[in-house]
Amino acid sequence: MEDTIAAISTALGEGGIGIVRISGQSSFSILDRIFIREKSENEYINRHMYYGKIVNPENNEMVDEVLAVYMRGPNTYTCEDVVEINCHGSIISQKRILDLALNNGARLAEHGEFTKRAFLNGRLDLSQAEAIIDLIKARTDEGFDVAINHLEGGFSSVVADLRETLLNVLAQITVNIDYPDEDIEQVLYKEVEKKLVTMNSEIQTLINSAETGRIFNEGIRVAIVGKPNVGKSSLMNSILGENRVIVTSVPGTTRDTIDENINIGGIPIILTDTAGIRETENEIEIHGIERSKEKFNKADLVILVLDNSRSLDQEDINIIEKIHDRKVLIIINKTDLKVLLEEKDVIKMIPEAKIIKTSMKEMSGIKDVKKAIEEMFLIGELRQQGSHTVNNSRHKDLLNKAESSISDGINLLKENEALEIVEIDINNAYRLLGEILGETIEDDIIDKVFSKFCLGK
Repeated sequence: MEDTIAAISTALGEGGIGIVRISGQSSFSILDRIFIREKSENEYINRHMYYGKIVNPENNEMVDEVLAVYMRGPNTYTCEDVVEINCHGSIISQKRILDLALNNGARLAEHGEFTKRAFLNGRLDLSQAEAIIDLIKARTDEGFDVAINHLEGGFSSVVADLRETLLNVLAQITVNIDYPDEDIEQVLYKEVEKKLVTMNSEIQTLINSAETGRIFNEGIRVAIVGKPNVGKSSLMNSILGENRVIVTSVPGTTRDTIDENINIGGIPIILTDTAGIRETENEIEIHGIERSKEKFNKADLVILVLDNSRSLDQEDINIIEKIHDRKVLIIINKTDLKVLLEEKDVIKMIPEAKIIKTSMKEMSGIKDVKKAIEEMFLIGELRQQGSHTVNNSRHKDLLNKAESSISDGINLLKENEALEIVEIDINNAYRLLGEILGETIEDDIIDKVFSKFCLGK
């Protein structure tokens, strides 16, 4: 990492300010070439903000009035010398300053390369580095708090403690292998098994928190489904409190899925209005129905809308049969019209589903729908869960694999298998947990992690 990198660190577009960041051993020399301070008689003071002008050293033309700061490593974000130039938030100004930095010794940073350098230089472990992107993308207060906890090392310390326990177990096993003593072998087996069982319970608790973490990060996916003209679009508009979707009396008006976000109890809900599911020969409607089925399959909650003024028919039944054991909320709509739907038939087909009656015409039942969503996902309880929530699919996958390896080791101990064989599984679990922190991980995986970052971070 002997080269110097530069990038625009603020979001592209108009704004009050823009920031161009430079990191590496040539940072100061680049700043000195392109920046003229208002008062330049003194040496640069570390972490001191200076007012001045960015100029093109080739023709001495001014680019922008700026505030610039020089920060000496290793006490910086990347542990290297860092320069940050605060200019006006014009994309032209930011690009021109970046071009000057690139023309005077820097190269364009890759995605996430500033944070990658912080990781490689030991300022952050990999879990903490990943927390930065979670922090940037947080959509809820809870998701932000979880990311802050991870960034501060809360989650890392839990994983590190688990690895330390495994390391102690491995040490016990190794000593027994090197210096066998038949009198203590059975005692060792029981002691190691007890430690591993406790550890697996702790790992399982982390794994179980992953669904909460996903909801904090992504929100709850809710698909509104039903046959045409039962009131799906009207329901979506009512929940959103605006006329987002076109509503007509013509069946099949909605030809595609429409996604909108709403916040319920502090948790983001991704609400999807789908095309009415039915048999049709209309090519456009067929495509819309296929997309509806895709959303249906990915949804955390399916809201099935039925028409109170029509008897349950084969189209309704076909949709109900696709629900199976999905989490479902049934809306019996159009309660202002004559009742022809037999509610007992619906209950018979989906006995565990919660049923709410609504009238979009009279705007009744909407609050009950929102309350039901909140209760079905225990949103109040989600918000009270611990801060060591797993909110990263890579971490969850590695925890699952580690838990599996430890379980295999426990089973081998119960069967009195040779400790050399048990050691293989415990070593594997130790390595997998190390991958979470970036201590036992290959370069291509590290590159993949940081490729998800934006430029300039």
